[in-house]
Amino acid sequence: MQSKQKNLGPALLGVAGVAIVAGLAYYFSSSRPMPDGLIVASGRVEGERIIAAAKYPGRVLKVLAKEGDTLAAGALVAQLEDESFQAKTEQARQVLNATEAQWKSAQASLDVAQKEVPMGLALAEASLSQARAMLSKASAVEQQSQRDAQRHKELFERGVIERHRYEQADLAWQVARTDVHAAEEAVKRAAQGVAQANLGNEKIRARQQEVNALGAQRERAAAGVSEAGTVLKDLQITAPDSGVVLSRLREPGEVVMPGGAILEMVNLDRLYLKVYVPESKIGQVKLGLPVRVYTDAAGDKFFDATVSYIAARAEFTPKEVQTTDERTKLVYAVKLRITNNPEHQLTPGIPADAVIRWKQDVAWQKPRWK
Repeated sequence: MQSKQKNLGPALLGVAGVAIVAGLAYYFSSSRPMPDGLIVASGRVEGERIIAAAKYPGRVLKVLAKEGDTLAAGALVAQLEDESFQAKTEQARQVLNATEAQWKSAQASLDVAQKEVPMGLALAEASLSQARAMLSKASAVEQQSQRDAQRHKELFERGVIERHRYEQADLAWQVARTDVHAAEEAVKRAAQGVAQANLGNEKIRARQQEVNALGAQRERAAAGVSEAGTVLKDLQITAPDSGVVLSRLREPGEVVMPGGAILEMVNLDRLYLKVYVPESKIGQVKLGLPVRVYTDAAGDKFFDATVSYIAARAEFTPKEVQTTDERTKLVYAVKLRITNNPEHQLTPGIPADAVIRWKQDVAWQKPRWK
């Protein structure tokens, strides 16, 4: 029995020695400072808030999304009550339909007038030309009859011809004079007809003005329908961007004011890590520097990031960062934009450590705080 114990002694000492060596190696490696060219900082993953909000006041009819849902941009997330707006929209449609019917009727009348008036004017001018031709002919006949009557009168007075021949010639002249008067009246009536036909152009202008006025009314009515439709559409609250729902801020039955938030979302593809860099090291941090972000859950796996924001003013270390003595130090807030988030492993609120490399020839290392 003693021989076995003697045999176990060296083995136990060997195991203990290995453990001590490993422990010392871990201690020295963990207590070793980060090499010059790497800066370690810690913080929490954050994301820019995306708010799905109401544009108009109203009562929430239903909310279609819940915490944790992944939504695409434009997805319907909530509906406000819209009965009164539905009624206004229908009223606007009826006004538009009535105005449209009036405009079409006026346009049809205008089209007919634009065809009839030129035809009527052409006929009136043709009648005037014909009347003038008849007047010219009657005047020529009257002049000839006058000369014949005068010649027969002279022959009768000299006893060359009998009275009845003179009387016939004089009667023919009287008839010709009557025909001239009748032709003159016909020319006057035809001229009046042309003037009347020309008034058709005034009617066309009046009907054109009526069509224009009704067209303007139709446009206003169409704008009213469009506006009512836009309001109805705005009563359907949609996601302004793609992302994951963080908080459901309103429930059915609640009343919201203009701008009232319905859902709070975040885009998991646009996350950043907000860290605080000591004043002594902030001069080494530049925009665009490469960063590796580590989380406890991911182990040795890291997430690529870049420096995207550096505060212009220093502040005391926030209470939630490090220890009480660290909070007396001045630090600068720095945002590290995470460039890849595969399978959305990172979410807002997760604590993480970051390694900022400001010297390109320095090899990457996992963050150490000793």
